[in-house]
Amino acid sequence: MSPLFRDGQRGAIGLIAVGTLALALVCTLLVVDSGRLYLEKRKLQGVADTAALEAVGRKGTCLPGLTAAAYAGQSVARNNFVVGNGNTLVTTCGSLTTAATGMRTFTANPAQSTAVQVVVTKPVTTSIAGGIWALVSGAPLSLNTALSATAVAASPMPTVAQLSINSTVANINLLNPLFTGFLGGSVTVSVAGWNGLLGANINLLSYLDQLAINLGVSAGNYTQLLATNVTASQLIQAAINVMTLNGATADVLTALGNLKVAAINQAPLSIGQILQLQTGTTAAALNANVQLFQLIQGVVQLSSSKSAVAATLPVSVLGLANVTTQIKVIEPPQVSAVGNPVLAAANPLGPNGIIVRTAQVRTQVTVSLPILSSLSGLTTAVSNLVGPLTPVINGLLSLNLVTTINSALCLLGAGCQQLDVLALPGALPLNIVLDAGGAQSYVTGYTCPTGTTGIKSVTAYTSTSLASLNVGSITNAFSSTLPMVVSPLPLIDIGTKTCHKILGIGTCDPRVPFAGGGIGIKVQSPIGATNQSLVFSSTTPFPAPPNVNLPTIYQAVAPSTNVVSSLSTTLNGVGITAYQPVGNSPLGTVMSGAVAAISGVGAIVTPVVDNLLGPLLDPILNRLLNTLGISLVNVNVGANLTCGQKGGAYLVI
Repeated sequence: MSPLFRDGQRGAIGLIAVGTLALALVCTLLVVDSGRLYLEKRKLQGVADTAALEAVGRKGTCLPGLTAAAYAGQSVARNNFVVGNGNTLVTTCGSLTTAATGMRTFTANPAQSTAVQVVVTKPVTTSIAGGIWALVSGAPLSLNTALSATAVAASPMPTVAQLSINSTVANINLLNPLFTGFLGGSVTVSVAGWNGLLGANINLLSYLDQLAINLGVSAGNYTQLLATNVTASQLIQAAINVMTLNGATADVLTALGNLKVAAINQAPLSIGQILQLQTGTTAAALNANVQLFQLIQGVVQLSSSKSAVAATLPVSVLGLANVTTQIKVIEPPQVSAVGNPVLAAANPLGPNGIIVRTAQVRTQVTVSLPILSSLSGLTTAVSNLVGPLTPVINGLLSLNLVTTINSALCLLGAGCQQLDVLALPGALPLNIVLDAGGAQSYVTGYTCPTGTTGIKSVTAYTSTSLASLNVGSITNAFSSTLPMVVSPLPLIDIGTKTCHKILGIGTCDPRVPFAGGGIGIKVQSPIGATNQSLVFSSTTPFPAPPNVNLPTIYQAVAPSTNVVSSLSTTLNGVGITAYQPVGNSPLGTVMSGAVAAISGVGAIVTPVVDNLLGPLLDPILNRLLNTLGISLVNVNVGANLTCGQKGGAYLVI
């Protein structure tokens, strides 16, 4: 090998060594520079993570006051991160959505604070690689690069239970006149519209947030929102806004629009009277659904309870002529309640109870006597009262001096008085007033699975009752200032007539009604409740309660079939009232004795009245209440339960 060639090899090796050393130096610089950026990024991520956890752990919100942003700011300051001079801190409230694939997504919403996102940025010296790339690509070269770290923390999902209650509507064709009376304006909703409302659900969280926007209430301040005065029209408009965004059908939107136009009653209402939220309920717990018709019905009944007038229904409601029906909501329903079942079970009827109820409704049915007289068996039943009563009166007459005087007067031609007993006298109507207390249900217990064992269940104690049944001649049934007055309805008129007999020819003067008194009936009786515990569990025929944001499972409450006949204790307490004689009839003394003897007749009269009222009232009341959908036989209670997570705030993104 020539010396020249050997010198050339030595030169090539030297060049390779220099290149290798240069490459090693560059790699070392890149590693050190990248390590610097990695450590800065890691430190910054720790600042963001700690701030997000503290904001959620201290229950921060994006409402006025000590907010999540304030808590996050205090956290970064303790970690030597000073906001300013390029350092930034952005805190956002919202909620977390988990897709079917398991991917979590943060959605910003200042009204919610179930999740908090913290983003921190800090300028650092631009890396060598970044600078070289800028020079090569021709991009502007900046000496600083903004590092950013994002963290999302969430609260553990609380255990939340929801109860719902509704009454099945037996006849939607009656809803137009009924809602017309309640709202004040003419309601003309089609059958398709009513069916659309019955088949649609509305999200409570979306509805309350929309209502807050419409009323100008602070986002997320549900306590203030529930107490804010609002009109029925505004409550329906919020439902229209939500259902429009959710793509509701034209039938549903048209029905809601017609109801809004008809809601001319401007009485101040509050949504908290029909929706119960436990104090401190989070936005996540409000992510529950209710039946749209159920919500609208609650709004309409709430409007009726604030109205001074009662709704008058068409006479065709019972299929009988000369029958009028008036109905008024005395207390609005509580259609849905959401809260923590742990607190509710500890004191079911306390301030944290999860309680729902149907509306308390007062219904007055007025049946005229011509209709009463035509009812099968009524005249016969009342006539049967006259039979045992007449001998009592005649017996008293035979023992009284007045009989002798009357006989003498008849012989002298001056006239004598005779009894003239009539059944169902005059044209007074029969009034039936029923205070329907409806149904109430509240959470008394729950269970959640532990690990892979245990049962998910909700127990709701449910009672149905009628506050009172009143029968007679009734006034002031719907007065807000005067008490209701129940007077006896006359069944028997013991009248008299004066007859003359001159030269064998007998004539009588006009009859004097109630001259000898009479008998009337009056019922003022409370009706007892029926109680039962409804259990929603996989161990029963009914499925376990679904989560609060899923369709509700309903159970029907055990029915109370016949309002009157099935309540013998009520009918045994029917009041038999004796009317005092009127005028200056010489029979007054005799009839006073008859009044005193009426208690002896009561043992005969009461069974007849028992057999009379049941067949008369049961068909009327049952048909009326079933038609209106407020009867005790159509109540359904629904339950939902979301079993929460244990522990404190945790990082989710």
